[in-house]
Amino acid sequence: MSVAGTASPGWRTPLVIVLCGCTISMIAFGPRSAMGLFLTPLSNEHGWSREVFALSLAIQNLVWGLGQPLFGAIADRYGEARVMVLGAFLYAAGLALTASAGSPFVLHLASGVLIGLGIAGSAFALVIAAFGKLLPAESRSWAFGIGMASGSLGQFVFAPLGQAFIGSFGWQNALYLFAVIALAIPFLAIGLRAPARGQAVAGQTFGQAISEAFGHRSYLLLVSGFFVCGFQVAFITVHMPAYLNDIGMPAYLGAWSLAVIGLFNVVGAYSAGILGGRMPKRSILCWIYGLRSLAIAAFIMMPASPASVLTFSAVIGLLWLSTVPPTSGLVAVMFGPRYMGTLFGIVFLSHQLGSFIGVWLGGYAYARLGSYDLFWWLAIAMGAFAAIVHYPIREAPVARLAPAE
Repeated sequence: MSVAGTASPGWRTPLVIVLCGCTISMIAFGPRSAMGLFLTPLSNEHGWSREVFALSLAIQNLVWGLGQPLFGAIADRYGEARVMVLGAFLYAAGLALTASAGSPFVLHLASGVLIGLGIAGSAFALVIAAFGKLLPAESRSWAFGIGMASGSLGQFVFAPLGQAFIGSFGWQNALYLFAVIALAIPFLAIGLRAPARGQAVAGQTFGQAISEAFGHRSYLLLVSGFFVCGFQVAFITVHMPAYLNDIGMPAYLGAWSLAVIGLFNVVGAYSAGILGGRMPKRSILCWIYGLRSLAIAAFIMMPASPASVLTFSAVIGLLWLSTVPPTSGLVAVMFGPRYMGTLFGIVFLSHQLGSFIGVWLGGYAYARLGSYDLFWWLAIAMGAFAAIVHYPIREAPVARLAPAE
């Protein structure tokens, strides 16, 4: 395996690049995936309704999405490693400030704005962009899959770890410990400091790349479909522990449900990356969204028990962020790796707009209706919509790249 577009600088071999990127993905995705564990203790501590913290996490998802194209554009120019250093410090500051927030405004600033920007500048979207530029084309789909699987492994590790920290040290100290762990990212980013130049795109400027993407029907369909992924994933991540408490399940089950989702997503994301190199990526996405709707419908219609919760978590975990490897792979196929940080960042913005609505509106609906039932059915309907939207996507390079391919 050789690094695409540049010689490997000494010890920064492709293996080192993949290992560092995967570890960054795991650390960056871990704490934010466990934030739902803090919903109840933080709200009870301050006497706030669930809607307050839910709004903070909704703002986090929105800021993450808005920041992703910006950080992606900066990374396309200066390299992902430099951006990750800034992102890690913002992430750690947001986690620490969340622990000491004394008002909803400070909580929104910390959990919403700072953590959102921190994740945008350090998480898997930039890792995937770096892999797209630094690894050869034949290895990209596999690398995208293992990069996303590593983020899922972070969810598996940090959900029970967060619960253990909360039980042993209190929820505030648990957040401080998460902040310290996030500060490992700048050191790992050194492994991604190889020149972040993709294949040359003669005569194409940044503005032309954006214009080309928004004039491409398949790209717009991809953007609209990824909105649904964000809606479903964020709603379940944040509200699942509280939902299980509401229906009489033990408190530990919320943490373990998130952990099982993360564990099985390691398998799902990696498998999606492998399959993306062997079958149409749009077909993979159609199946994922369709099966998600079936899994959610079965879960809410079955009698609730620890066994049904963990079974659902395992199934939905296989379908969780396994959407990311084929989605990012389609962006690379259509437009090449040169502006992948920006173009995948825009697709991811749609994901985070869905996340914002899923998290905030889920909390709002619960506050008004006292139940999550309506939202579960909405998630089912949107999954069916996404399965339909991805079917017409054309998996081929744009005309500009077709002769080279």
